[in-house]
Amino acid sequence: MWTEESIRGLLDRQRSFFKTGKTLNVSWRREQLKKLKAAVLAHQGEITSALAADLGRSEAEAYFCDVGSVILEINETLRGLRRWARPETHFSGLVCFPSVVTKVYPMPYGVALIISPFNFPFLLSLSVLTAAIAGGNTAVIKASSKSPHCTAVLQKLIGEAFPPEYVSVVDGGHDVADLCLAQRFDKIFYTGSPRVGAHVMEAASKHLTPVALELGGETGNWCVVRKDANLRDAARKIAFFKLCNSGQICIDVNQVAVAEEVAQEFLSALRAEFERQIGSDALENPEYPCLITAEAYRKCAAEAEKYRDRIVLGGTGSEATRRYAPTVIYPVRMDEQIVQHELFFPLLPVVSYKDAEIDKLLDTIADREHGLAFYLFTKDKAWARRVMASQQYGGGCVNEVCLHLMVRGVPFNGTGHSGMGAYHGRWGFREFTHPSTVLYGATHFNLPLREHPYGGKKNAWKMKMLRLFER
Repeated sequence: MWTEESIRGLLDRQRSFFKTGKTLNVSWRREQLKKLKAAVLAHQGEITSALAADLGRSEAEAYFCDVGSVILEINETLRGLRRWARPETHFSGLVCFPSVVTKVYPMPYGVALIISPFNFPFLLSLSVLTAAIAGGNTAVIKASSKSPHCTAVLQKLIGEAFPPEYVSVVDGGHDVADLCLAQRFDKIFYTGSPRVGAHVMEAASKHLTPVALELGGETGNWCVVRKDANLRDAARKIAFFKLCNSGQICIDVNQVAVAEEVAQEFLSALRAEFERQIGSDALENPEYPCLITAEAYRKCAAEAEKYRDRIVLGGTGSEATRRYAPTVIYPVRMDEQIVQHELFFPLLPVVSYKDAEIDKLLDTIADREHGLAFYLFTKDKAWARRVMASQQYGGGCVNEVCLHLMVRGVPFNGTGHSGMGAYHGRWGFREFTHPSTVLYGATHFNLPLREHPYGGKKNAWKMKMLRLFER
């Protein structure tokens, strides 16, 4: 049972360990990343079993979404870390002459707090930990109480790989998270809802602690299907993504806007794809994940019940197994409540619009809070490029879903109500380091350019030189 005293004690031990300077050595950091990778591989079976117990995830989905993705993240970091950690060298400029050399050192923050969610309990803790280790920090992971089996495996995995003064896992509910937030950490990384994200920022502000937030987005992630889209392809990918983790994904397709000219054809294709991928009765398919808690199930069922008369697919569930069938709701208006908040379960509202009025639709989406993801399906690639370069969202895809998350070398981030900061690969290293600028001064040939006195004919040259150097 964690208390204020035990958490403060853990933080003090980690801060003492950080002050030894051991984490500054890049070769040592690489060794820790190798230990983390070995631990993930060694506990792969337990990770899979825990994900099945908490979320009903199949072995393939567990590997694709958690185990394999963590390994990819660690591998990318191992390949690039030495290069990323090198100090940058800059010419200081004539105004600083004769001190012409300036270095920028990527320095670790110190002790990091990582607050991870239940939906991807290994990916969204260990990939962030990878960035924290790469940056030279120690870390406390506050794991979710909603996925107890996964938290237990995470504690075992981390406990075997690292001493607690370097990396430790804290379990417990919101009360324990608040105990952590009351302490002065040097960096906080939170993944979860915008509501709790605001609470994290408020707590961090008391210590002026820098934060990174990866949030789901207040009004959800839109997927727009134009009338010229390949409807079968769009339906196939959207169905896959809505089935994945039973819709409990921060970058999931929250709602679809489909051109009314092809709406019925799209719905038919979507129905066919759900049946092809999961069968005629998803509740009986052992590969179909469950919702995380009974409360989450009841929330999903209650939301679906509000639109019972417009459910065109699904609408059934089993509270005993916490499974709720993938459910398509049509037609839905843009001003209805269900498309104005994040859905963290397998409900999919479908809004129709006139294809000629696509700009009006995009304006409405832009007026709402920025989503963590944005998806377009169309054959007009030039139009798609213009839209993706002008809308505001965390990240997204054209004629695809979710795979931008898997691309190496690019950031994963949100904006506004979907978050701040970025990670993955070099971007994660940057998130967990502060760029410290150091100018190396010369002791000879120094000019009195910056020194008093400035007035009089004798010193008029100083102003002329300043105007020359600072153009």
